This record gives sequence, structure tokens and C-alpha cells, in this order.
Amino acid sequence: MNYADSERLAGYYEARGFSLARSEKETDLVIINTCMVKQAAEDRLYSMVHNLAKLNPRPKIIVTGCFVGASNREPSGQMKKYIKNRLPKVDEFLSIEEAGWENLPIRKDSKTALIPISNGCNNMCSYCIVPFGRGREVSRSFEEILKEAEDLIASGYNEITLLGQNVNSYGADLISAGRNSYSCSDQQYELPDSKIVKPVMVKSLGRARIPTLFPYLLEEIAKMNFSKINFMSSNPWDFSDELIEVMAKNKNINRTIHLPVQSGDDEILKKMNRNHTREDYLNLIKKIKNKISEVEFTTDTIVGFPGETEEQFNNTVNLYKEVGFNIAFISSYSPRPGTVAEKMEDNVKLSEKKRRFHILDDLINKK
Repeated sequence: MNYADSERLAGYYEARGFSLARSEKETDLVIINTCMVKQAAEDRLYSMVHNLAKLNPRPKIIVTGCFVGASNREPSGQMKKYIKNRLPKVDEFLSIEEAGWENLPIRKDSKTALIPISNGCNNMCSYCIVPFGRGREVSRSFEEILKEAEDLIASGYNEITLLGQNVNSYGADLISAGRNSYSCSDQQYELPDSKIVKPVMVKSLGRARIPTLFPYLLEEIAKMNFSKINFMSSNPWDFSDELIEVMAKNKNINRTIHLPVQSGDDEILKKMNRNHTREDYLNLIKKIKNKISEVEFTTDTIVGFPGETEEQFNNTVNLYKEVGFNIAFISSYSPRPGTVAEKMEDNVKLSEKKRRFHILDDLINKK
């Protein structure tokens, strides 16, 4: 998503008369698109700004992305003050929303294209800064996404990736707001081609969560002449039977599914405010495997979450062995400002976090 944002930012500035510089030393303007998921990304920002400020002549420095979004939305206001004190050499803090969707992204890859279908997240996982960095979930219209996909086909692209913090909940805000081309009557919704559909409702932890239009969107795009269609990310609690069916019958949808588990222990999952249990996750994996041949899974996991015991970590290890992930993106827990978990005692030693990281990394990524 950050990469797609950078492509959009490039289009935003090109429309204003800028062109790409050959190097940092030859530029009038530097735009830094930031991430805030991990402390390490934040630390790199401070180092980069410090080094840019020493250039002669010094370029104008603009910082944008999740770092700016989080500082604007963090409830106490302390983060915004802290950032301005740490980054006095930054000339402008630009909200990523200002780039809008009206400018065409500047894509460097001529075969594979990224298409954001939504931005933001309504799932308040206790460790995650993304709802602050991105704000509440906002879906792009069906028409706009299909038009972009059609234009990409005409331009010769044969592979696309649909992007969102949670693609599975695409359209929930469009339905509830009754805006754009959607109309609602007795739980029926009209899509851009005048087809009447019922929103897909997914249950998790025993309750219906949200209506979604993502299976319908994915099916429409699968009808186009793309050789491969990817999508990410998916939350396991919103992965519907209807979505599985769409994947099963459309062979051009990628058989590698990114499905973040975060932990294999129910108590830790509850503390993380995740809307699935270990059993829910494993049952979903089995259901997908039964419907889709040659499917593979990648995942995200946090080790060393506050209070995670050795036994709870071993539950994650055992889940890894049972699923057999293709790739695992593993993070050592670090507190993020404004999150619920920041108030929890970060009581797992760094050395222990590193040990647990390497156990999972060796199990999946080094096999």
C-alpha cells in the first residue's frame, strides 16, 4: 500500500509541474512516504531527515504517509508535538489524503499494477497504529475500480494486485452510507451493472460483523483478461464462503493467500483484540484447502506480545507446523503510541523476542 501511495504521490506532483530528479543531491524537493507499523521504520525517518538537512543546497523536505496520519489522529496530541520537536528540519507534513485519486499514478512496472480499493481500517487491534495512520476505512467506488482495471488491460498490463488494509470488508461503508451508485432496499443492493445482490455477511466469534461487496468486486475483475489477480490483506474473520467460491471458480486469482494470524494462542489473540480464535483460523485454512487446489498461505505474526509466555509462544509454533505457511512475516513486538497495548507492560525481554523470532523464521523462511 505504501508503494501504491508513492506512485500516486508521484502523479500528484507531476501534475503540479515537477519531474523526477536523478539523485537526492540534485533535487529541489524530497518527499518521504513513511510507515509507522514498527519502531525501526520511525527511526529510519529521523536518520534520513537528518542526512538530507546536511545537503548543500538543502532541498525542501516533505514528510507524508502513515507517520503524519498517526500524528494527526493520535488522541492526546502528544505525538504531533513530539514529531515536530524531533523533526525541526521538515518543511511540510503532508496528509496522504491530499494526493486524492484524481491524478494517475506513475507506475514503473509495465506488467504488474497495484490498485488500492480501500484505505484505512476499522479493526482496532490493540497493538496496531494503522487506524491512526490511515483513519477509518473508506472504499473507492465500484465504477472507479473497474474503470482503472479496464484501463490497465488496454495499456497491456496482465497482472494486478487489489490493495486494502482489509480487502474483505470492501464496500461496507458504501452500503451503510447509501452513496455513489449503490441503492438499498430490503437488504438488496444495486451494483454498477444494475445487478441486484445481497451483501455478504460474515460471522466471527458468534456474531455477524459487516456487510461486504468484495466477492462481487473480485468476481467482476476476474472476468477481465488478467493472467493473475492478487489481493491483500485479508483478515481471517472476514474471509467468507462466497469469497472462497469466487476464488475456486476463477483460475486467474492467485492461489497464494496472505492471511495474518498474529498468534496461535487464544488468550494472546484476545489481548490483541483479534476477532478470531486459533480454532477459527485452523478451520478456515481447512475450508479453503478443501475448496481450492494448490493453495498456499503466507502470514504475519507478532512475537513477544506483552505477557506472552513460553507455552503461549509454543502454541504459535504448533500452529505454524500444522498450517505449513509458505512465507511468514514475523515481527518482534514494539509499543506504538496511542494504541491500547502501549499501556500494557512490555515484559518480554528483547533477547527472548529475538529467540522466538528466529524459531519461527527458521521453521518457515529458512526451511
